[in-house]
Amino acid sequence: MKQKVIAFSQVDQYVLSQLKQQYDLVEISPKLGDVNEQIRTHVQDADGMIGAGRLLNASNLTGARRLKVVSSISVGYDNYDVDYLTEQKIYLCHTPHVLTETTADLAFSLLMGASRQLAYLDRWTKQGEWKRTVGPAQFGQDIHGKTLGVIGLGNIGAAIARRGRYGFNMNILYHNRRENLAQAQPLNAQYRSLDELLQQSDFVVVAVDLNADSTALIGAREFELMQKHAVFVNIARGSVVNEQALIDALKQQKIFAAGLDVYEKEPLQSSELFNLDNVVTLPHIGSATAETRKKMAWLAYKNLVDVLEGRQPGYAVNGGFA
Repeated sequence: MKQKVIAFSQVDQYVLSQLKQQYDLVEISPKLGDVNEQIRTHVQDADGMIGAGRLLNASNLTGARRLKVVSSISVGYDNYDVDYLTEQKIYLCHTPHVLTETTADLAFSLLMGASRQLAYLDRWTKQGEWKRTVGPAQFGQDIHGKTLGVIGLGNIGAAIARRGRYGFNMNILYHNRRENLAQAQPLNAQYRSLDELLQQSDFVVVAVDLNADSTALIGAREFELMQKHAVFVNIARGSVVNEQALIDALKQQKIFAAGLDVYEKEPLQSSELFNLDNVVTLPHIGSATAETRKKMAWLAYKNLVDVLEGRQPGYAVNGGFA
């Protein structure tokens, strides 16, 4: 008898074809009714789950008698109740590393786009406003040789810093809960307290994991500390930033601009951010390239299969189960 696997979101077609050959595959779809009710029904005798972008916790996993693994096609795992999964001895796996460079590319694109007002000037040009030589209202900020402050010098943060250091000859500052010399030394990156980094950086990029320490890390007080010409970029999680405080800082020109890929509520359907010219808003596309999404799906598939075939998965968030 084949083991049963639930695909709880859209999954790469090649990976789906592999799963269909090996397992009894059930695909969850909003077209089939309430998603959580589908999960509750099918998880009762499921052995594994694969997907991304859905909240999974006791409310929709209760009664999962055989579930061994939830394999997420993501690096972040704040959608999952890790404590509950661990208590139930269910592996939670994720896909780090394969999206590092792609996400860093996106972060630096936001930094450049916000600093040179690209989104605003694109609209301005298409609306026929380009009637004479541009003036100060259309001027941007130089990037080369400036100071880049990275909050969260992990793999993605370090990849962003490399682009600044070697591509734009930027001075690199960073803030972590603790110093990270392995990442910092090759970049000549200097450790700073959060307040010092905000005060001294021309560009601030947030690349931290979402946890108890990083939730609401940046608010009104922190924006007050930043320089008026500063550009703020968030590619971490929306909950790291007090969104209303950011909106106020942009409206009051306490900072020059912002580039955002994440928000407190997603998908973002309406927001004061949409009325501001000094912010670039993207729909959470940090890893959204065809090549990277295929790599993520394949790694999630390998994590899933490893557990179902009795092997230790390569990228488990939890573990140590007997």
